[in-house]
Amino acid sequence: MQHRLLEAVVPPRLKELARAPLPTRFGVFEMRVFQWDDASAHPALSREHVALVHGDVRGQQRVPIRVHSECLTGEVFGSLKCDCGDQLEFAQAEIVRRGCGVVLYLRQEGRGIGLANKIRAYALQAEGADTVQANELLHLPVDARQYDVAAEMLRALEVKSVLLMTNNPDKREQLEALGIEVEGRVPVLIEANPHSARYLEVKANRMRHDLPQVRTTSSGARRDNVTSIEALLGRN
Repeated sequence: MQHRLLEAVVPPRLKELARAPLPTRFGVFEMRVFQWDDASAHPALSREHVALVHGDVRGQQRVPIRVHSECLTGEVFGSLKCDCGDQLEFAQAEIVRRGCGVVLYLRQEGRGIGLANKIRAYALQAEGADTVQANELLHLPVDARQYDVAAEMLRALEVKSVLLMTNNPDKREQLEALGIEVEGRVPVLIEANPHSARYLEVKANRMRHDLPQVRTTSSGARRDNVTSIEALLGRN
């Protein structure tokens, strides 16, 4: 008997699981839940991601989008240590004001290191480390986020080109490298509070974020601070 060889069928990495209207205090969005298979992702991270879609974006160009990574502390518990919750709300309000757009909510807690590691980093920050130093002292990447799922979600939504709502040049560079046409950038500038001021300074000084409202410092001063933190914690 002659056997026929069957080609292996590779399942798509992105699958849409559910969708429904979601009324919010900013306006009505369609919430679409996607599953993304990524073997390289931290095991503590969810495989489910969300697209909040307002208006008709199919086939549209220059669609305002926010690629936003999950922040339980800032978005749910009202933490003042970061600007994440404020950025998410700004994006929703601005998208409704413009008449259409998408928030891609990626389940990449702690810039991709997971919730427990994020809180371990918070404990080091309470000892004097900044956000970058804390991750380094834990031997974790400063930013482990990936945006391939965001690119695939935009393709699934049939968005042709985007206006990216971000202060982070790395986010734009990664999306463009993944084939997304970014026609412009919309700044998301949130006023600092006494708890978030240092966090925003580190974003500007060490992570290239475009934050003209925050004070910058010299690299030499940062290096001295790293050394003092390592000595304080006995992590040479």
